[in-house]
Amino acid sequence: MSELWAHTLTWEQVDPSRQPFELDEDAAKALAALVAPLLPSPEAVEELWWRSLDPVTEFLVDRFGRWACGWNWSVGEGDTDGGVVDVWCCAAHSVTTADVSAPLAVAALLEWRDWIEDLAERFSALAPPSYSAESSSLVDPWHWERACTRLVTVVADRTRAESGWYGHCKQVLGWFLAYNGIDEERARRIVESAVGGRFGSWVAPDVVVVDAVSSRFARTVDENQ
Repeated sequence: MSELWAHTLTWEQVDPSRQPFELDEDAAKALAALVAPLLPSPEAVEELWWRSLDPVTEFLVDRFGRWACGWNWSVGEGDTDGGVVDVWCCAAHSVTTADVSAPLAVAALLEWRDWIEDLAERFSALAPPSYSAESSSLVDPWHWERACTRLVTVVADRTRAESGWYGHCKQVLGWFLAYNGIDEERARRIVESAVGGRFGSWVAPDVVVVDAVSSRFARTVDENQ
């Protein structure tokens, strides 16, 4: 179901300023107790594979918002390909006993949230000065190029450039454009034009590739202003 698919999350749905969230140690323990009965048995995981965690994801989304569906978007070939979460591997390996797996799921949610909040801080620092999507005034392309370079680099690092990492990389670039007021369809065109097929699984982009993508990203934003 698309509402449980982290790959389709928009910036509006994950933006921490729109989605307040706090979870202290006691609240985390209480949340783990609520998650525990929703976890599948190892046998159910083997039979249903990735769908076996839908009850957990549905509960977290209902409780905290759609951003929470990324809680198990783990690095590499996990439940969802190409994410940033380290503490949760996948249902096949991370689901054992409820008392062990439930706190792990909560820790994964917190790690995912930390990543979103980190991105929000990076977006703020990288945003072109005085830029408005409605304004006809141009921004020095250097600002867009620098932002793309730094965001590609950090996503490649956090995902370890493993399986499918470039999907989240393109999503993050789209989120950055949305943060700056560029509508979703236009952002998609800009990112696709810049990235194209230049990234691949299990390959961290070298400096030449990142520079080419960032330069194209800046030019395409500029062309669409």
